[in-house]
Amino acid sequence: MNRISSQLRRFKLDHRRIVPNSRQLLCQTVHVVLALMSFSLDADAVGAQNDRCDPAKVIGSETCVKCHVNEVSSWKQTPHFRTFDELGRRPEAKAICDKLGLRSVKRSDVCIDCHFTMQKVENQARPISGISCESCHGAAAPWIDLHNDFGGPTATRESETSAHAAQRFAAGLAGGMHNTRNLYQIASSCFHCHTVPNESLVHIGGHKAGSEDFELVRWSQGRVRHNFLRTAGQTNANSSPERLRVMFVIGLMADLEFSTRATAMATKNSTYGTTVANRAARVALRLYEVQQKIQDPHVQRALQAFAGAELRLNNASKLLAIADDIKGAGEMFATENDGTQLALLDPWLPNPSEYR
Repeated sequence: MNRISSQLRRFKLDHRRIVPNSRQLLCQTVHVVLALMSFSLDADAVGAQNDRCDPAKVIGSETCVKCHVNEVSSWKQTPHFRTFDELGRRPEAKAICDKLGLRSVKRSDVCIDCHFTMQKVENQARPISGISCESCHGAAAPWIDLHNDFGGPTATRESETSAHAAQRFAAGLAGGMHNTRNLYQIASSCFHCHTVPNESLVHIGGHKAGSEDFELVRWSQGRVRHNFLRTAGQTNANSSPERLRVMFVIGLMADLEFSTRATAMATKNSTYGTTVANRAARVALRLYEVQQKIQDPHVQRALQAFAGAELRLNNASKLLAIADDIKGAGEMFATENDGTQLALLDPWLPNPSEYR
């Protein structure tokens, strides 16, 4: 643990040295990575979309609404839904497209990756909605029938046995479903986009280098919250303190993973690289402070992995391996923690008045 503390203090010192001089490149430990990437990002963006939400396996929210009326209704009140109609009309979006030489946000793989859900129809992938059910829960074709089977043709959710429910959830996960019992998977969907894994989008297009104030509890428990299953579909329930504690830690671990991945993608000592490397160092410090409170082995594993990170040029493969290790630690933390032993974190949780 002393090595972790020493390494993170070095990050902290470097971070403070940079802040007063925004034009100064990250120095000593905090540097950006040079990864030899093609300038064209279309192929990379398509790959990211297909990995997270394969258009050939997307069925659309019309299927989800048959059972999740309130959830879909709640979604339609969010920016995630409205982006389908509104994003292309925004002057700033048009300006980014113009700088990148793109026709429009809906005809650009760069924009589609994070802002839209694609569906393949007659061998043609096209956007069908904004950030939707399947953007977060996974393309549903492989698992929807499993998800809807409660134990037979006449069985219902109320009559389903606990054994069958466990089997159904396991089968859904194997089919690619991201259900809310696996909080790290859900958090990964958020951070994939909120860390903006695309350097040229920032350097050439002028897009922000991620949502720097993104915090999982604060951003997930406001407008985008849809916890109707906990009240038999009647009210949009608040999450318990125990769940919020787990989400808080998972948010930091997922942020550290994806900030590290973003750093590995940078090719220049410029805005994108310095921003994401700075973010990774800042989150690591916050997670270190959390660990002093909770002394969790999986958080310690993530910190130990990051303590070996050199956020510098020509180190992409090692950074990606470190990110994978952080991911593994985060998934284990999500699996083994129910939040009951994390009460010391309550003063750090966002106040409901801060929810977005």
